[in-house]
Amino acid sequence: MSCVAVASGAPLVTTITVDANARRHPVNPLIYGLNFATAEVLRDLRVPLNRSGGNGASAYNWRIDARNTGQDWFFESVPVDSKDVYQYGERFVRLNAQAQVTSMLTIPMIGRVAKLDKDRKPLVSFSVAKYGKQQGVDGSHLGDAGNGIGPDGAPIRNDPDDASITDDSQSQQERVGQLLRDTGTDGVRYYMMDNEPSLWHVNHRDIHPAGAHASEVANKVVAYSRAVKAADPGARVVAPEEWGWTGYLYSGFDQQYMAARGQGGTPDRSGETRGMDYVPWLLAQWKQAGHPVDVFGLHFYPQGGEFRESNGAAAADSPAIELARNRSTRDLWDAGYRDPTWINSVVNLIPMMRRWVDTYYYPGTPIALTEYSWGGDTTMNGATAQADVLGIFGREGLDIATRWGALSPEMPVYKAFRLYRNYDGQGAGFGDTSIADSQGDPDRVSSFAALRNRDGAMTVVVINKQLDQAADATIVVENFAGRGKAEVWQLAGNAISRLPDVDYAGGRVRASLPRESVTMFVLRGAGRP
Repeated sequence: MSCVAVASGAPLVTTITVDANARRHPVNPLIYGLNFATAEVLRDLRVPLNRSGGNGASAYNWRIDARNTGQDWFFESVPVDSKDVYQYGERFVRLNAQAQVTSMLTIPMIGRVAKLDKDRKPLVSFSVAKYGKQQGVDGSHLGDAGNGIGPDGAPIRNDPDDASITDDSQSQQERVGQLLRDTGTDGVRYYMMDNEPSLWHVNHRDIHPAGAHASEVANKVVAYSRAVKAADPGARVVAPEEWGWTGYLYSGFDQQYMAARGQGGTPDRSGETRGMDYVPWLLAQWKQAGHPVDVFGLHFYPQGGEFRESNGAAAADSPAIELARNRSTRDLWDAGYRDPTWINSVVNLIPMMRRWVDTYYYPGTPIALTEYSWGGDTTMNGATAQADVLGIFGREGLDIATRWGALSPEMPVYKAFRLYRNYDGQGAGFGDTSIADSQGDPDRVSSFAALRNRDGAMTVVVINKQLDQAADATIVVENFAGRGKAEVWQLAGNAISRLPDVDYAGGRVRASLPRESVTMFVLRGAGRP
């Protein structure tokens, strides 16, 4: 494999080697999942899995179809808008069932859920009228809703009954039973045990102001898993749904303790987990309890500014951020890459997750990233990163993934999904069996290869991540008989185009790739149509 640097302005010369007989394993189609996808998106992208989660799901009250927005928006308990994409109950399950898509639904474990006033009017957790002036107030919706921070910077301790009521595992068992009866389905299939519980004291400090102990999360997952499975015997429970690097290592109680006092002490690590990292300890506890968890699920977002939820404009990303986005996908797989942000460690996420379940739980347990995003939704840099991530998921053997954030067809990131799932509008996409693929510098040009079971074609995705330089690529193909022409489909300039076929002979394909582009090559084997 090689990647040759050349003078600025000239194309980068790169060689990619693909071996159809090496490192073969299935690509799980569940890695192409989304969160809160519409019916149109589900169909166009052939989405296999649609998740309803996030902070709004932690305090969702199924009896009155209401949620609390938490820290995301001034801790307001509001009715769910039936026209909004963010749905948490029956409508969401029905939408997926009609589209023949599998649902992932969040089960609140936090212990309290939203309540509403008369006539379904919103309630707020930090009323300015009740608790006084605060550093922030909702200036666009509910003027009495504060952010729970006093003028002196101190958090306000509110009465949790202001905007929430108690909830328990029995209530959630009734919810699942009612959901199955009302929707006429045979089960949701995937139920997630709340959302980022080690951040309850941040995201939902109005109802859970103290950081959750490791034991609280361990015990609640067991109890709520049993409740869900009592109502839906076919349920597959996903946990712990933790937020990121610190949430993998420390309980919410320890995170809150360290934030207040620095790194000087970690009571849960010393007392409850006995020196073990938090998430591996949870897995060990759940194994002792039987088999309450069926899928090991985490969240991950790069921490160098690549993902910002409010980042919608292309101008919001500097070249430095875009270069970081090109590199940081290594966090998912590269044991030699040390994350340069505050993480300051080797993450190696997918292999680490596999190692944790094989060591502390049951070997072979499916692993999932149920929230992730590399941002840049409206940029081609975001699209090349998303294409890179999808390729990594397949190559590294991830079982399930659902990207966070609503997608729409005008987004380049949307089109990166479409290239993998439906590049021709007729359902053609990336292959089902991953095969060996190597190149010299994946921070600039990355590639992924797979065989497609239905027609025997080889699909090779080549991603030119470079911001300002084209690439001249040679794909060397080994152990795949065939010659003639290779189809070329390319995402560039925020459009997917069918380009002229290129020659495929002598085990080589050559092509010029524009900057910030994703190209799908489709090679037919000998005797194949």
